[in-house]
Order: sequence, then structure tokens, then C-alpha cells
Amino acid sequence: MNNKKFDVIIVGAGPAGVGMGSVLRQLGLENFTILERMEVGATFKMWPEETRLLTPSFPGHGFGQLDLNAVVPATSPGYAYSSEHLTGEEYADYLKQVAGHFNLPVKTGITVELINKEEHEDKFVVHTDKGTFESEFVIWAAGEFQYPDLYPFEGSENCLHTSKVKSWSSLEQGDYYIIGGYESGIDAAYHLVKNGYKATVLSKGEPWNDDNPDPSVSLSPFTCDRLRTIADNKNLRLIGNAEIVKAEKDSGGFRLQLKSGSAVRTSCRPILANGYKSSLSLVLEHFYWNENGSVELTEKDESTVSDGLFLTGPQVKHGEVIFCFIYKFRQRFAIIAEELCVRLGIQVDQSVIQHYRQSSMFLDDLSCCDNSCQC
Repeated sequence: MNNKKFDVIIVGAGPAGVGMGSVLRQLGLENFTILERMEVGATFKMWPEETRLLTPSFPGHGFGQLDLNAVVPATSPGYAYSSEHLTGEEYADYLKQVAGHFNLPVKTGITVELINKEEHEDKFVVHTDKGTFESEFVIWAAGEFQYPDLYPFEGSENCLHTSKVKSWSSLEQGDYYIIGGYESGIDAAYHLVKNGYKATVLSKGEPWNDDNPDPSVSLSPFTCDRLRTIADNKNLRLIGNAEIVKAEKDSGGFRLQLKSGSAVRTSCRPILANGYKSSLSLVLEHFYWNENGSVELTEKDESTVSDGLFLTGPQVKHGEVIFCFIYKFRQRFAIIAEELCVRLGIQVDQSVIQHYRQSSMFLDDLSCCDNSCQC
């Protein structure tokens, strides 16, 4: 499998990769491939079985309102699975059905290790564990949920990352400390308390008290709803401004050292709910990183360092506009696809672009994005 040549290579077959491939296919692009190290939607299948999508699904496409979790127009995960908040298994299956419908050229079991573009060369060489692939354009759609952040502080290997939990009900009864107070931390606390366990959330800040209207930086309404149902439960404790700097294991259980100098002890293995590392760590050198830790992109979501490398998915950010939820980043698929067709000399089918625009999946005016709430 050496030196396979394509016009476009997409890295990742999650919602960004599948959504991106679907619009490319509708615009008539044939010579492209999607490289995926596991299977379509694999990240979602790694969720604990109780975990659900945060954003609600609703079949409103018949009235011009697209399901918030759809990656192509005229589809609705909510309708397909009769559920407002799908499980990871259900959403992975939705992505697989979309990939099958558009006959997307997904190559599974291929791990991308490195991307090179020699100076003055007009092609990328994508190095994988199955050989090399060449392409004039690469779309990085690997997302940020395949690489759990397992080592955020000294001794964190003594903790259990949420990505390693198959089901919260499978844990032994006990008093659990959860490190991290955002979505995954509150999700863990909710399910532990509902199963009759004790749960203490330790968080750097107090996200449960953050009223920012942008769910990208505060708890989602779904999480707030669930938190309210257990807020008065004696088995739940929320402790803010409690940053953990060290975890130790000894004969008596586990000791968590806080930045403040104090410490707590527990007999149960602490739960690490600190999130994931960005997949962009694999292609750091191909992007310019600003002082806020975000990559700078052109208005077409192309790297400002490596021409021909595009970024799609939750890491896309323009100014203060964060595209970290599916209903946000899907609005840039057709922007990239249209640009690629133009550069490849493919006549753009404007009916497809118009369909995406009418479905609120073609956002080219970012000045309209504002999270302020008038009431």
C-alpha cells in the first residue's frame, strides 16, 4: 500500500470527516480517501454506555430546521433512533449509515503518523503505519476525542480516565473523587450518584456557577438539567477552586494532593475527567499557534503555514467564535469543499452549495456570530 495518490486526503472518520466527505462526494469529487485508524465513529463507541450527546436531536428538517447533530442536510439522528440524546453507539451507527449512503472511501485500520510537505513541492506525503499516501490537499478532521489526556499531573496514572469506563454501574460501590468539573466530570458524578455511589467533584474553577451563554465554555443545558436533579443529594459534593497536582497510591488507598497544599484520601481509584488532547499535536508544525493556544486559519479554514492543509472540526476557531460542537463546525464543511473544487478545476454545483446554505450549513459571514443573550 505505498504511494497511493489522491486529490484530497481526509484524516479521521468521525462527524467532521464523514460530513466533509459527504459534501465532497455530492460536489462530484471522486479521487479522495478518508484515513481512519479504527472505524467510523470509533470515538463515540468508546463512551461509557450511559453517556449521551449533549445537544438535543429533533427531526425538524421537514420545516427547514436541521437536527443539531446531523452532519448532512435532510438527515436526523433524532428521527432515526427515536431519541433526543443519543448514546455513543447510536451516533456512531448514524455516522456509519451516512458514510454508507454516500459510499465514502473510508480506509480503516490506518494510523497517520506524520505529514510532510517539502519546500517547493505541491503535494503532501502522509506517512502511516500502512505505507505512504500522496495528495495535493489534506483535510485534518481527526477531532480531539481520540487521545485521552492521561498524564496531566504527577501520578495521574493512578487515576481512571473516563474514556476507560465501559459503564458507570460496573464500578464497585464506594466514595469516588472526580477530578474535573466540566461536562465529563458532571456526567460521571450524575451517573455515580444515580447508581447510589458517593461522588465528590474537584475542579479548578466552578463551572457549575458559570453563566456564560456559550455552551462551549460553560455547562450545557442538558448537563445543568441533570445536575439539578442530584443537587440536593447527600451523596454529591461539588468543590471548586480545587486543583489537583499529584496523585499517589499506597496501602491505604489513594492520596490526592491539591495545589493549595491540602490533601484528601480515598479508598476508591480517583476518576480523571480532565478531557482529551488535541489531535493537532500530530501536525503542530503545520499551523501557526497564537498566544491563546489556538491555530490561525484563513477565511477558508486553511493553514497559514502549509498551503493546502485545511482544518475542520471542534478545533476550528475564528476570533472569539468557537466551533466545538457538531452544529457549529458542520457549517464550515461546504466552505472548504467549494474552495477545493475551485482549486481542482471542478465546476461547483451551486445547487449543492445552496442546499447547504438553506440548511444552515454554509456559514461564511462570521460577523453574525454572537453569544450575547438579550434577556
